[in-house]
Amino acid sequence: MVSPDTAEAPYARVKRFLKDGLAQGDWPPGALMPSEAELVARFGVSRMTVNRALRELQGEGLVQRSQGIGTFAAPRHRLASTLTIHDLHEEIEARGQHHEAEVLVQAQETAGAALAERLGLAAGAPVFHTLIVHRADGLPLQLEDRYVNPAAAPGYLEVDFTRTTPTHYLLQVAPLWQAEYSVEASAASAEEARRLAIAEGEPCLVVVRRTRRHDGPITIARLVHPGARYHLEGGFKP
Repeated sequence: MVSPDTAEAPYARVKRFLKDGLAQGDWPPGALMPSEAELVARFGVSRMTVNRALRELQGEGLVQRSQGIGTFAAPRHRLASTLTIHDLHEEIEARGQHHEAEVLVQAQETAGAALAERLGLAAGAPVFHTLIVHRADGLPLQLEDRYVNPAAAPGYLEVDFTRTTPTHYLLQVAPLWQAEYSVEASAASAEEARRLAIAEGEPCLVVVRRTRRHDGPITIARLVHPGARYHLEGGFKP
């Protein structure tokens, strides 16, 4: 078992071990990497901790994950987006703030033609819908409008999203293979302004994100952030 390193978060130790091994060629492209169970035993951490390390490596384009099979070293010619999927709850708590979620909608609905096409469903098929306001120390930070393919997460509507986030839950039950983003500036609609406690027409940053697993789409989410309360940054390494 690896000795605890108090200067580094547990998930970061696991991630560094794997990232260093990839850089050194311990696992060539396409090679099967250590399993979650092996990493749990090696580092003496929880499976959730290991899963976070692997998720971040996947988000950086360094590994590929296949549910029920394992984690593989990614081809080196692949590049990852500078945007990484993070759990908003973890980001808020990491800043020493309290995260709170208000669930406005959590229901099964009927997918219209455009939405159905984007989620790989037939028009009129059932789709899961949630609308959630996320707050940091009581201040609205994000309005999350999300639709989920029921085949990817059958238990989605039974989850208490005041205790966990949709992002965290979906990454656990439907590990993603690919993510697509669009980012735009938009003026807050009357409803968005009311939900986010800002003035109608105030500038917002809107991120639309769709994720897929190997056999089809998982979810599409529209994330609206008050421009004055949100900062988007990224990085790149060749």
